Amino acid sequence: MPVSGDSRQPTSISRLKLADFRNYASLSLDLSPGLVVFSGDNGAGKTNLLEAISLLSPGRGLRRATYEEIGRNGAVTGFAVHALLEGSFGTCEIGTGTGGRGSPPGRESEAETGRRVRINQGAAAAEDLLDWLRVLWLTPAMDALFTGPGGDRRRFLDRLVLAIDPGHGRRTLRYERAMRGRNRLLADGSRDRNWFEAIETEMAESGVAIAAARTEMAHLLSATIDRISESSPFPQAGLELSGSIETMVGEMAAVEVEQRFRGMLAAGRDRDRAAGRTLEGPHRADLRVHHRPKSMPAELCSTGEQKALLVGLMLAHAQLSGEISGKGTILLLDEIAAHLDSGLRAALFDMLEGLGSQTFMTGTDAELFSSLRGRARFLAVDHGHIEPASTR
Repeated sequence: MPVSGDSRQPTSISRLKLADFRNYASLSLDLSPGLVVFSGDNGAGKTNLLEAISLLSPGRGLRRATYEEIGRNGAVTGFAVHALLEGSFGTCEIGTGTGGRGSPPGRESEAETGRRVRINQGAAAAEDLLDWLRVLWLTPAMDALFTGPGGDRRRFLDRLVLAIDPGHGRRTLRYERAMRGRNRLLADGSRDRNWFEAIETEMAESGVAIAAARTEMAHLLSATIDRISESSPFPQAGLELSGSIETMVGEMAAVEVEQRFRGMLAAGRDRDRAAGRTLEGPHRADLRVHHRPKSMPAELCSTGEQKALLVGLMLAHAQLSGEISGKGTILLLDEIAAHLDSGLRAALFDMLEGLGSQTFMTGTDAELFSSLRGRARFLAVDHGHIEPASTR
């Protein structure tokens, strides 16, 4: 796989500070660009470090935990995550947590009102973090992505889109807010045509924009995958978006799709009222993935093949994100080596090194990363304490 870093300096975290975060009462950790391996026993706090970094982007992080769950037991002032970034822009300080002053008035998103964001000491909105870094992750929970519910794949796809198109988060929130309003009207038995038309117009505008962004991402990612050699140990993934709005986006102008979607919503009010929810729209779309070399749906592949497909997708997206944003993407790979054979591990590490992005990996067995000795920084994690690990 021909992977190469951007000629500009990729963004990296040079210092990470935590306060009352999970099992970390206080932590200040100096870091360097490139590959970082956190090793330690289960429950030592390795994934907590990745989760903290994942919160330096919009959303609820890699565990999708509530802020109450994230705060350390016994802490009364909330948690805080702070990072010093380095990149082609020089340096930047960003932070998030549940204490301190809030986002600028009018810039809070409904999903983010429980957290605070600061950039270079000033209050900011969570989406502003995307101006400075992009973060993507793979966790063991995602191993069931291809066999699990469609909602998981939509969230996965939306995260990929968000790393390239920061406006996608606003569109998604706008659509979900409008859909909740429509569902309330349905539940209340309302027949107010004006209210329905206003809400359905907003759903059509934001929903078609969401479908268009997802469709564009699928095309861009497929083109990047096409550049991967067929001899790569990570199989090429075929991508297909299913959904009525997504199908129309590929066949007609956006304004016509909006018209059609509004008509579908209006015509479906009685059906949706009986169901108690909106049954048509991008919230029903799905991302179908198949194993290209085998011409087989991903959900029918072996567990190992599904893992290889997922890793290949993430590598392709990391390359695409670096090419488009020029910032590079910080990758968080939790227990990434556990279910890959030695050949795939070696290939993965070489590709990650070629990307040039800062990548954080965890594992209970540091020996699984032995081929990275001399090429990565190894840190041992022991229940809230971190120190250099032996690389003998």
